[in-house]
Amino acid sequence: MNIPQFGEPRPGATYPDRPAAFAIVERDGRIAVVRVEEGGRAGDLDLPGGGVDAGETEAEAAVRECGEEAGLKVAVESEPFTRADHYFISGEGALRNTRGAFFLGRVLGEDESLKIESDTLLWMTPQQALAELSRESHAWAVAVWIRRLHPAA
Repeated sequence: MNIPQFGEPRPGATYPDRPAAFAIVERDGRIAVVRVEEGGRAGDLDLPGGGVDAGETEAEAAVRECGEEAGLKVAVESEPFTRADHYFISGEGALRNTRGAFFLGRVLGEDESLKIESDTLLWMTPQQALAELSRESHAWAVAVWIRRLHPAA
């Protein structure tokens, strides 16, 4: 599988690989995005997701991150529908090559007690998300989702 690489690395900088998992969660013709509210990335729009912790699968990370960032209880497919890598600088300034797995997610409910991050959940049309997501890899994943998996969007 040819995995696309997004972002521009700083010359001479090292970007350690960081496995990450994200979800496209659709409800009523809109998909979930989160607005980052704090740190060096405040105002950025992302798909819900983040780093894979030691001992968890990519799918488990996507589910956990949807809860922590958006307060969403979700179920995800067992395998990602696509992958994309992205040179990334975290809000704390850490350099990473985010090795992203993108999953299809389904809303099971909302639970604010899952939320531990100050991000704000927004629901956007796929086309709006495609235009406004901050990371090119996330916009690319939405485009793949639209073209291959949800052609009526």
